Amino acid sequence: MADVHNKETRSRNMRAIATRDTAIEKRLAACLTSLELDFRVQDASLPGRPDFILDEYRCVIFTHGCFWHRHNCYLFKIPATRTDFWLEKIGKNVTRDARDCASLLQQGWRVLIVWECALRGRLKLSDAALNERLEEWICEGQQTAQIDTTGIHSMDAMGFSK
Repeated sequence: MADVHNKETRSRNMRAIATRDTAIEKRLAACLTSLELDFRVQDASLPGRPDFILDEYRCVIFTHGCFWHRHNCYLFKIPATRTDFWLEKIGKNVTRDARDCASLLQQGWRVLIVWECALRGRLKLSDAALNERLEEWICEGQQTAQIDTTGIHSMDAMGFSK
């Protein structure tokens, strides 16, 4: 099926998608601030340019959009138009995420992924629930984990739930 937009319109729409200071990043920053944690944002010298870096705990946090990073939740829908294009594009994101996660672990960083569905939408976690899970992971010392609408879960070095 053909794209519903011409090439110029599609290009303009894609350029308009924010890569920093998104609503989900702002919500997570507010949670980290409420927990009185010191953090840096988007350090380009680290693999994957993590959204948040907590040097004191040697951990990084990514906020992943459920569509762009193919999360198995109600926010991810395979597009009906140009399906092969989108699946290839999203597949490359997933591959890059796994590579970046493995590289960060190799460098001695701990990695947490907070999925968009946990931060916004009809099933999002409350601030209290989100703060509890963040604090639990940051202080507990687990190498990798992810937070979604159902809570916090272990994941392997490739970014998949265990």
